[in-house]
Amino acid sequence: MKTLIKHVSSDETKNTLLIKDAADILKKGGLVAFPTETVYGIGADAFNEKACRRIYEAKDRPPEKSLIVLISDIKDLETVAAEIPEKAEPFIERFWPGPLSIVFKKNKNLPETVTAGGDRVAVRLTSHPLLKRLISVAGFPIVAPSANLSGKPSCIKAEDVLSDMEGRADMIIEDDGSLGGKESTIIDVTGDHIRLLREGAVIRKDLECCCLKGHGII
Repeated sequence: MKTLIKHVSSDETKNTLLIKDAADILKKGGLVAFPTETVYGIGADAFNEKACRRIYEAKDRPPEKSLIVLISDIKDLETVAAEIPEKAEPFIERFWPGPLSIVFKKNKNLPETVTAGGDRVAVRLTSHPLLKRLISVAGFPIVAPSANLSGKPSCIKAEDVLSDMEGRADMIIEDDGSLGGKESTIIDVTGDHIRLLREGAVIRKDLECCCLKGHGII
């Protein structure tokens, strides 16, 4: 497979065409790597099981590791999450869109490949302008783990994405300057307490300010 390399431009007309081309690839079950508000991600249609399996193959990712899902609009949350607990609402209001991934009970329509057979899914409402447009034009949420081979550091430079994903992704969108540089923080709101699974761009102290009474972070 030949990987297309596309550069984000100062020309909005060119960017619109780039997004359309990338969305067309995703609609056909292809893989696109792109900048996010955290690190480079590699994405596929979250509801296309075959495409999601390609993500595992491209990254050499262990099958027991689930995939994060990115959405571009809060109204799309119900398409991937079965329920939104009350204790999740303060985090959504303060940190979305942004680099906080929240684990919910999965919607039954989401392929089990996404959740590695589990009943929970990590979701993030992206704040990256180009990525929001890409998801919107594609018309569906996308799975988007970091765009690196499993076990290697997350990529913050397109040249590193190319080193890992050339011949594995159908397209790589380059824009190093628009990345946040830190991985997302991940919390799980499916239990009695909020569990901090990974501290990243959003720090624990800021999370604790959002806890409802009786729901601490463990």
